[in-house]
Amino acid sequence: MVAPQQSFVDYCGERYPLDPEKPFHIGRDADLDVDDNPYLHRKFLMIHFEKDLWWLSNVGSHLSAGVVAGDAGFQATLAPGASIPLISGVTAVVFSAGPTTYELDIHSSTAPLVALDPPGEPTAGGEATIGVVSLTESQKLLIVVLAEEVLRRSGTGASSIPSSAQAAARLGWSITKFNRKLDNVCDKFDQIGVTGMRGGSGRLASNRRVKLVEYAVASRVVTRADLPMIDAEARLNGAASN
Repeated sequence: MVAPQQSFVDYCGERYPLDPEKPFHIGRDADLDVDDNPYLHRKFLMIHFEKDLWWLSNVGSHLSAGVVAGDAGFQATLAPGASIPLISGVTAVVFSAGPTTYELDIHSSTAPLVALDPPGEPTAGGEATIGVVSLTESQKLLIVVLAEEVLRRSGTGASSIPSSAQAAARLGWSITKFNRKLDNVCDKFDQIGVTGMRGGSGRLASNRRVKLVEYAVASRVVTRADLPMIDAEARLNGAASN
């Protein structure tokens, strides 16, 4: 595993090293003072190391940031209160405060999330461990079909994520089967601390499909290499394939 101490923020050609032992704040009065722009939060973004990953969190109250990880074909909007894992490599962050737009790069060095089980040794119950989440093949397939357009086209945003009905039809599943598996998958990610899987008081979050895709693509739970799973399942169930 590459030492996380090698990670840093690049802003206007200057490097700011990241320490896994303490959070790094970005704003107008923070570890990285971007500008004295009064429209910018004193502390807007926070980078911290947790669960063997670097995370980017929006700790502001009204500004959002665009996050682009080109190598992973991933793009998302980080709203106030939201967090997202950073994959190894370079993640570009763009945000505006008043009339001014800022851009910085986060260079993060962590081990990619891959199967933890030894090659050739299946886990009990046919489940493959991915990071700290154990997914069945059908649960992973559910994530892949939701993330299909994001994986196929670099920079595709959340607007292209299908509805549950569309995703179920793509696989040849009933909507009842799809929603039951979606509930199970979201429960698993909620248990490891992924935000957005549930609303208040245990209710299901209305935008959980978007949050699930953002997390799964950014942390490489699913990749472009998994896309053939969709057509294989569609053929098996007699559904129309793309």
